[in-house]
Amino acid sequence: GTHKKEHKKAPEASIPTMSAEQMLLFDFRGDLRPGKITPMRKVPKTIPRPDYADHPQGHSLSEQKDTSQKAVRIRGEDLVGLKKVCKLAREVLDIACAAVKPGITGDEIDKIVHDACVARESYPSPLNYFGFPKSVCTSINEIICHGIPDSRPLEEGDIVNIDVTLFHGGFHGDLNETVFVGKPSAESKKLVIAAYECLWEGINSVKPGAFYRNVGTTIDIRAKQDNLSVVKTYC
Repeated sequence: GTHKKEHKKAPEASIPTMSAEQMLLFDFRGDLRPGKITPMRKVPKTIPRPDYADHPQGHSLSEQKDTSQKAVRIRGEDLVGLKKVCKLAREVLDIACAAVKPGITGDEIDKIVHDACVARESYPSPLNYFGFPKSVCTSINEIICHGIPDSRPLEEGDIVNIDVTLFHGGFHGDLNETVFVGKPSAESKKLVIAAYECLWEGINSVKPGAFYRNVGTTIDIRAKQDNLSVVKTYC
Protein backbone atom coordinates (compact mmCIF):
# COMPACT_ATOMS: atom_id res chain seq x y z
CA GLY A 1 0.00 0.00 0.00
CA THR A 2 0.98 3.62 -0.23
CA HIS A 3 1.66 5.88 2.70
CA LYS A 4 0.97 9.55 2.72
CA LYS A 5 3.95 11.67 3.66
CA GLU A 6 3.34 13.92 6.56
CA HIS A 7 4.18 17.51 5.91
CA LYS A 8 4.66 19.89 8.75
CA LYS A 9 2.70 23.05 8.20
CA ALA A 10 4.88 26.16 8.29
CA PRO A 11 4.20 28.19 11.45
CA GLU A 12 1.98 31.21 10.92
CA ALA A 13 3.26 34.71 11.56
CA SER A 14 0.76 35.66 14.25
CA ILE A 15 2.83 37.20 17.06
CA PRO A 16 2.84 41.03 17.17
CA THR A 17 6.07 42.83 18.06
CA MET A 18 4.21 45.97 19.21
CA SER A 19 0.89 46.39 20.99
CA ALA A 20 -1.87 48.55 19.51
CA GLU A 21 -1.08 51.21 22.14
CA GLN A 22 2.64 51.17 21.31
CA MET A 23 1.82 51.51 17.60
CA LEU A 24 -0.37 54.51 18.37
CA LEU A 25 2.20 56.27 20.55
CA PHE A 26 5.38 55.44 18.63
CA ASP A 27 6.91 58.29 16.61
CA PHE A 28 7.33 56.55 13.24
CA ARG A 29 9.66 58.45 10.90
CA GLY A 30 8.63 56.73 7.66
CA ASP A 31 6.02 54.53 6.03
CA LEU A 32 7.32 51.25 7.47
CA ARG A 33 5.19 49.50 10.08
CA PRO A 34 5.99 46.27 11.96
CA GLY A 35 4.39 43.04 10.78
CA LYS A 36 3.91 39.88 12.82
CA ILE A 37 6.43 37.14 13.55
CA THR A 38 6.51 33.38 13.89
CA PRO A 39 7.55 31.59 17.11
CA MET A 40 11.25 31.47 17.97
CA ARG A 41 13.03 28.77 15.97
CA LYS A 42 14.81 25.91 17.70
CA VAL A 43 18.49 24.97 17.48
CA PRO A 44 19.46 21.30 17.97
CA LYS A 45 20.92 20.68 21.43
CA THR A 46 23.94 19.02 19.81
CA ILE A 47 25.13 22.41 18.55
CA PRO A 48 27.29 24.34 21.07
CA ARG A 49 25.66 27.59 22.09
CA PRO A 50 26.57 30.82 23.93
CA ASP A 51 25.51 31.13 27.56
CA TYR A 52 22.59 33.46 26.84
CA ALA A 53 20.91 30.97 24.48
CA ASP A 54 19.06 29.21 27.30
CA HIS A 55 18.79 32.12 29.75
CA PRO A 56 15.15 33.14 30.44
CA GLN A 57 15.88 36.79 29.61
CA GLY A 58 18.70 36.08 27.17
CA HIS A 59 21.38 37.59 29.43
CA SER A 60 25.03 36.64 28.96
CA LEU A 61 26.46 36.12 32.43
CA SER A 62 30.00 35.80 31.09
CA GLU A 63 29.59 39.12 29.30
CA GLN A 64 28.38 40.80 32.47
CA LYS A 65 31.35 39.48 34.44
CA ASP A 66 33.91 40.67 31.90
CA THR A 67 34.41 44.35 32.75
CA SER A 68 38.03 44.55 31.59
CA GLN A 69 39.06 47.41 29.31
CA LYS A 70 42.29 45.84 28.11
CA ALA A 71 42.92 45.09 24.44
CA VAL A 72 42.03 41.61 23.23
CA ARG A 73 44.84 39.80 21.44
CA ILE A 74 43.98 36.81 19.26
CA ARG A 75 46.81 34.38 18.51
CA GLY A 76 47.43 30.78 17.44
CA GLU A 77 44.47 28.39 17.53
CA ASP A 78 42.15 31.20 18.60
CA LEU A 79 42.95 33.06 15.39
CA VAL A 80 42.23 29.92 13.38
CA GLY A 81 38.87 29.56 15.16
CA LEU A 82 37.97 33.20 14.61
CA LYS A 83 38.79 33.01 10.90
CA LYS A 84 36.69 29.85 10.57
CA VAL A 85 33.55 31.32 12.08
CA CYS A 86 33.92 34.47 9.98
CA LYS A 87 34.20 32.34 6.84
CA LEU A 88 31.07 30.40 7.81
CA ALA A 89 29.22 33.64 8.53
CA ARG A 90 30.19 35.00 5.10
CA GLU A 91 28.75 31.88 3.48
CA VAL A 92 25.46 32.32 5.33
CA LEU A 93 25.29 36.03 4.51
CA ASP A 94 25.81 35.31 0.81
CA ILE A 95 22.96 32.78 0.90
CA ALA A 96 20.67 35.31 2.59
CA CYS A 97 21.55 38.13 0.17
CA ALA A 98 20.92 35.86 -2.82
CA ALA A 99 17.39 35.22 -1.55
CA VAL A 100 16.42 38.91 -1.54
CA LYS A 101 13.71 39.75 -4.08
CA PRO A 102 10.37 41.54 -4.13
CA GLY A 103 7.75 39.47 -2.29
CA ILE A 104 9.96 37.53 0.09
CA THR A 105 9.32 38.26 3.77
CA GLY A 106 11.83 38.95 6.50
CA ASP A 107 10.59 35.83 8.27
CA GLU A 108 11.40 33.72 5.20
CA ILE A 109 14.92 35.18 5.12
CA ASP A 110 15.21 34.36 8.83
CA LYS A 111 14.39 30.70 8.15
CA ILE A 112 16.98 30.58 5.35
CA VAL A 113 19.64 32.01 7.69
CA HIS A 114 18.61 29.78 10.60
CA ASP A 115 18.77 26.61 8.50
CA ALA A 116 22.11 27.64 6.96
CA CYS A 117 23.59 28.20 10.44
CA VAL A 118 22.38 24.82 11.70
CA ALA A 119 23.74 23.13 8.56
CA ARG A 120 27.16 24.54 9.53
CA GLU A 121 26.89 23.28 13.12
CA SER A 122 26.65 26.88 14.27
CA TYR A 123 24.32 28.78 16.59
CA PRO A 124 22.71 31.93 15.11
CA SER A 125 24.02 34.49 17.61
CA PRO A 126 21.08 36.96 17.58
CA LEU A 127 18.64 34.26 18.70
CA ASN A 128 17.50 34.99 22.29
CA TYR A 129 20.24 37.59 22.89
CA PHE A 130 18.39 39.75 25.45
CA GLY A 131 15.26 38.02 24.16
CA PHE A 132 15.73 38.81 20.47
CA PRO A 133 13.22 36.48 18.77
CA LYS A 134 14.97 35.76 15.47
CA SER A 135 18.18 34.33 14.00
CA VAL A 136 19.12 37.34 11.87
CA CYS A 137 18.49 41.09 11.79
CA THR A 138 16.77 42.54 8.71
CA SER A 139 16.64 46.34 8.71
CA ILE A 140 14.50 47.80 5.93
CA ASN A 141 14.61 51.39 4.66
CA GLU A 142 14.46 53.77 7.65
CA ILE A 143 15.19 51.07 10.25
CA ILE A 144 18.65 51.94 11.56
CA CYS A 145 19.73 48.48 12.68
CA HIS A 146 18.67 45.28 14.49
CA GLY A 147 15.34 45.05 12.66
CA ILE A 148 13.19 42.03 13.53
CA PRO A 149 12.36 39.82 10.50
CA ASP A 150 8.58 39.71 10.20
CA SER A 151 5.67 39.02 7.84
CA ARG A 152 6.10 42.14 5.69
CA PRO A 153 7.05 41.24 2.10
CA LEU A 154 9.97 43.17 0.62
CA GLU A 155 8.88 45.67 -2.01
CA GLU A 156 10.44 46.93 -5.23
CA GLY A 157 12.78 49.80 -4.38
CA ASP A 158 13.38 48.80 -0.73
CA ILE A 159 16.85 48.59 0.70
CA VAL A 160 17.45 45.90 3.32
CA ASN A 161 20.43 45.38 5.58
CA ILE A 162 21.01 41.75 6.54
CA ASP A 163 23.06 41.32 9.71
CA VAL A 164 24.35 37.77 10.21
CA THR A 165 26.26 36.49 13.24
CA LEU A 166 27.29 32.88 13.91
CA PHE A 167 28.62 31.27 17.08
CA HIS A 168 31.02 28.43 16.30
CA GLY A 169 33.99 27.00 18.16
CA GLY A 170 33.61 29.53 20.99
CA PHE A 171 33.74 32.59 18.71
CA HIS A 172 31.18 34.92 17.13
CA GLY A 173 31.53 35.91 13.47
CA ASP A 174 29.53 39.08 12.75
CA LEU A 175 29.03 40.77 9.38
CA ASN A 176 26.32 42.46 7.36
CA GLU A 177 25.48 43.75 3.92
CA THR A 178 22.89 46.11 2.46
CA VAL A 179 20.98 44.85 -0.58
CA PHE A 180 18.79 46.61 -3.14
CA VAL A 181 15.37 45.04 -3.68
CA GLY A 182 14.76 45.33 -7.41
CA LYS A 183 15.73 48.70 -8.90
CA PRO A 184 16.80 51.30 -6.31
CA SER A 185 15.98 55.00 -6.38
CA ALA A 186 18.81 57.48 -6.98
CA GLU A 187 18.58 58.53 -3.32
CA SER A 188 18.88 54.95 -2.06
CA LYS A 189 21.80 54.28 -4.39
CA LYS A 190 23.64 57.35 -3.15
CA LEU A 191 23.09 56.36 0.49
CA VAL A 192 24.27 52.76 0.11
CA ILE A 193 27.33 53.67 -1.98
CA ALA A 194 28.32 56.37 0.53
CA ALA A 195 27.90 53.92 3.43
CA TYR A 196 30.06 51.37 1.63
CA GLU A 197 32.79 53.95 1.07
CA CYS A 198 32.52 54.97 4.74
CA LEU A 199 33.14 51.34 5.65
CA TRP A 200 36.37 51.21 3.68
CA GLU A 201 37.54 54.57 4.99
CA GLY A 202 37.06 53.17 8.49
CA ILE A 203 38.85 49.91 7.69
CA ASN A 204 41.78 51.73 6.12
CA SER A 205 42.17 53.91 9.23
CA VAL A 206 42.94 50.85 11.37
CA LYS A 207 46.68 50.51 12.02
CA PRO A 208 49.09 50.01 14.92
CA GLY A 209 49.08 52.97 17.29
CA ALA A 210 45.83 54.46 15.99
CA PHE A 211 43.07 55.28 18.46
CA TYR A 212 39.80 53.34 18.22
CA ARG A 213 37.89 56.63 18.08
CA ASN A 214 39.69 57.54 14.84
CA VAL A 215 37.57 54.98 12.99
CA GLY A 216 34.35 56.86 13.81
CA THR A 217 35.89 60.24 13.03
CA THR A 218 37.08 59.01 9.63
CA ILE A 219 33.64 57.61 8.80
CA ASP A 220 31.93 60.84 9.89
CA ILE A 221 34.16 62.94 7.64
CA ARG A 222 33.38 60.77 4.59
CA ALA A 223 29.63 60.80 5.29
CA LYS A 224 29.52 64.59 5.45
CA GLN A 225 31.03 64.82 1.97
CA ASP A 226 27.64 63.62 0.67
CA ASN A 227 25.65 65.69 3.18
CA LEU A 228 24.89 62.56 5.17
CA SER A 229 25.23 62.02 8.91
CA VAL A 230 26.28 59.16 11.16
CA VAL A 231 23.68 57.78 13.58
CA LYS A 232 25.34 58.48 16.93
CA THR A 233 22.79 56.67 19.09
CA TYR A 234 24.66 53.38 18.63
CA CYS A 235 28.20 54.79 18.81
